[in-house]
Amino acid sequence: MALVNTKKMFEMAYKNGYAVGAFNVNNMEITQGIIAAIAEENAPLILQVSRGAREYASISYLKAIINVAVEENPDIPIAINLDHGDNFETCKQFVDDGFTSVMIDASKLPLKENIAVTKKVVQYAHARDVCVEAELGQLGGIEEDVVGVDDVRKHLADPDQAVEFVEKSGCDSLAVACGTSHGAYKFKTEPKLAFDVIQEIAERLPGFPLVMHGSSSVLKEFVDLINKYGGNLPNAMGVPEESVSKAAKMAVCKVNIDTDLRLALTAKIRQVFAEKPGEFDPRKYLGPGRDAIKAMVKHKLHVLGCAGKAAECA
Repeated sequence: MALVNTKKMFEMAYKNGYAVGAFNVNNMEITQGIIAAIAEENAPLILQVSRGAREYASISYLKAIINVAVEENPDIPIAINLDHGDNFETCKQFVDDGFTSVMIDASKLPLKENIAVTKKVVQYAHARDVCVEAELGQLGGIEEDVVGVDDVRKHLADPDQAVEFVEKSGCDSLAVACGTSHGAYKFKTEPKLAFDVIQEIAERLPGFPLVMHGSSSVLKEFVDLINKYGGNLPNAMGVPEESVSKAAKMAVCKVNIDTDLRLALTAKIRQVFAEKPGEFDPRKYLGPGRDAIKAMVKHKLHVLGCAGKAAECA
């Protein structure tokens, strides 16, 4: 199966009450771990490439790795998405490079300008059968070059604006600020997501797919391993998995996961270096990291409810 866009994935996810996992990739091992989990759980998949990933590995290398994954898993529907494209030119480049979905993040702009930029991307992408994700409201935290606000509760998506935004921009999905946050230090106290905002937008835009960014759970097992073996991640806190599952049963059809991938890989590498200080073979520490990613992703697919859903999204 060739790369697909997200249209059918989101239609089925919305209809059947689950979300598709969108996992960020930076190298071969991360991609292999994700794909191995997806294949075993028979789930649809969105692979994401951020600007930081592009600068680190170059889009040609990442696209080649993803193409191999697609070729070796012909029964799995796989979409490839630009994460947090910050202007029209970047989105255009990724459409031209063969991506099947692009995200234009103009959420820092006033509503009218956000709509205008998004609409321009939509017009270019739709002419080439590429889906467009946009963002409304602002998340907190820091991830790569995406810097959020300090108090996420003050910057939640406005349902009135959401309706106007979707109708005027023509976007295919919308990332809404609902209380999540980027990075490993998402919250100072136990988070409470704005399910009322998600519900109101869903009622006013029936059938329209929403997206949750900043949704890693910052799993304790990996934080503890990192800290045990020389790391320093005090008070790291993420989005509770029960909250992610609840959102996935509502109108949220795509959930972004990046930080948990980084934590899993880093934790296992640290463990290998601590237990085998003479190890210098990259295969002997990247391999366990890849295995940790696979196990973590398999778990996440059940949290999202998309395990076993590949065939209906194809």
